[in-house]
Amino acid sequence: MLKADLLMAEDNTSTDVASESSDLFHYIEKPKNSSVWPNKDRLGEVKNVENNNNHLMRRNRHLSLEEDDERFVHVNTWHTDYGGNPCSKTETIYLFAFRSEEPVVTNMDISTGHIVLSYMEDHLKNKDRLDQEWEALCVYEAEPNSTSIASDPANVRKNKYSDVLPYDHSRVILNSSTNVSGSDYINASTITDHDPRNPAYICTQGPLPHTVADFWQMVWEQGSVVIVNLTKLMENGQSMCHRYWPEEGSDLYHIYEVHLVSEHIWCDEYLVRCFYLKNLQTNETRTVSQFHFLAWSDLSVPTSPKALLDFRRKVNKSYRGQNCPIVVQCSDGSGRTGCYCLLDMVLNRMSKGAKEIDIAATLEHIRDQRMNMVKTKEQFEFVLVAVAEEVHAILKALPQ
Repeated sequence: MLKADLLMAEDNTSTDVASESSDLFHYIEKPKNSSVWPNKDRLGEVKNVENNNNHLMRRNRHLSLEEDDERFVHVNTWHTDYGGNPCSKTETIYLFAFRSEEPVVTNMDISTGHIVLSYMEDHLKNKDRLDQEWEALCVYEAEPNSTSIASDPANVRKNKYSDVLPYDHSRVILNSSTNVSGSDYINASTITDHDPRNPAYICTQGPLPHTVADFWQMVWEQGSVVIVNLTKLMENGQSMCHRYWPEEGSDLYHIYEVHLVSEHIWCDEYLVRCFYLKNLQTNETRTVSQFHFLAWSDLSVPTSPKALLDFRRKVNKSYRGQNCPIVVQCSDGSGRTGCYCLLDMVLNRMSKGAKEIDIAATLEHIRDQRMNMVKTKEQFEFVLVAVAEEVHAILKALPQ
């Protein structure tokens, strides 16, 4: 049985690394005897290398992969000879296509699905109705809405933006006795669906350099094993989120040691990292997965729902069977984060057989727990389109 390592070249000075391009796949070593790349749509490079020294291996990410892994379809194989290359004598490169996640067959009520599709079609065709619904959402005020803790002078420097603060009643409270600065504050909110005792999500801003230890403390104390990151680190020269994970090896954030186990590029739009998280005070450990979506700029929407829906399916497949909140973050923890939580909450309700779905009311419910969730009408409309696309796909998969 063939086993291979998924490698992503980080050292652009090494032999045969393709041209410096923003395309993630161009940073993977190209088959030397191939003049063209195969179709890069949803492709990853997988290779198994006979190596004469450890330098190249240390500079790459590794992910063990078996030939019959259901996530991949084998596309092609090349055999190359590097001759005098001191790093490797021979190499076999295996090219695989990543399979898209298909919509999971659920308990969704068929009549409810058709009603939702009619509702979406009406709103998307009738722009006046969409405008009226968005205007009503804009004047909606959460109650209670005190942010006195977030506005305390001792905590202000921990807020990335002054217009996105956690409400007192739904903020995440850290254990101050183990906090690096003796504080219990972090700009993060719990978001519940039906059960207020079990939050479905923790929505938070992208960590600042001085709040990274707080972030990992929150992940640890909330028992979270999945992080959804919806922002790049930088956009148009502006910092969106401080890198809160090691680029390689491990980093220590107060009493939390984070080790990067793997970095797996699924496609151009997103990648998955696996972390080994250790509490040095208790010596307990946990594995945490980070799903990082790269194709969504601040205050905008993705070019189409397809990649985000596929991304969501992978997140939920990893999360299945867990009973802890998913940590969702973008830059401010409200715009893109709100879209993702609204989309996921609506689709989860439908998958459980809900007979009535009111997306605007669901957004009000989310906004009761964190301010400014879903920031623009364009983002709200995108959620409607994404829900409709997923419902349509599920209905096609259901026995009629």
